[in-house]
Amino acid sequence: MRVIFNEEMQAVADDLDRMAKDVRTAINAAGTALLDLDVEAAQSVIDGDTEIDDLESSILDQCVRLLAKQSPVATDLRVVVSTMRLASTFERMGDLARHIAEAARRTYPQSALTDDAQDLFRSMQEFLTMTADRMVSMLADRDTTTAEQVIADDDRLDALHHQTFDLVLSDDWKGTRRELINVVLIGRFMERLGDHAVSAARRVVYIVSGFDPSKAPARDEGTDID
Repeated sequence: MRVIFNEEMQAVADDLDRMAKDVRTAINAAGTALLDLDVEAAQSVIDGDTEIDDLESSILDQCVRLLAKQSPVATDLRVVVSTMRLASTFERMGDLARHIAEAARRTYPQSALTDDAQDLFRSMQEFLTMTADRMVSMLADRDTTTAEQVIADDDRLDALHHQTFDLVLSDDWKGTRRELINVVLIGRFMERLGDHAVSAARRVVYIVSGFDPSKAPARDEGTDID
């Protein structure tokens, strides 16, 4: 029975690793679409979101079957439940990447951002690219050190996000209403990607250590709005 559980749990873990890699691809392609005016990259994110959704459904179904058939306890139960939470978190991240890609496609061939917002959003994207790489690594290796880095460094993205408001509220702002909405919404989508990465990092810490991810390490994740 234990052998069967381990084999089935490994299959779920493989699907979750694949989901994390797909989310990383979506985040990077959404950034390319936004900053490089690449409509093909935008479309790839939009089309690829279906696969991320399907993986979430498959992982949740597999976990429910494991709970029903194997009745896991202690560490095994923690891993199964956390896997379900991680799958849902990654699905939300895929949605956020899709929102960014849709904004880029909607304004193509013009940029969704004003010229004076480009450098700021490029910095936000560079941070998300680094975070996505860390997210894949920490999940594959159950690496709590990398998870702690994701959690600790998120304040940097929050600070960049605050600058988007400074930009549009400045007396020097010359953008249109549409551009203002784009800057505010896309900035919010990118900030939420960072928050969900923190949530995933906390969940990895919980899987490995058993500490409550909402308490250790502690920080304000914000709301669960996509």
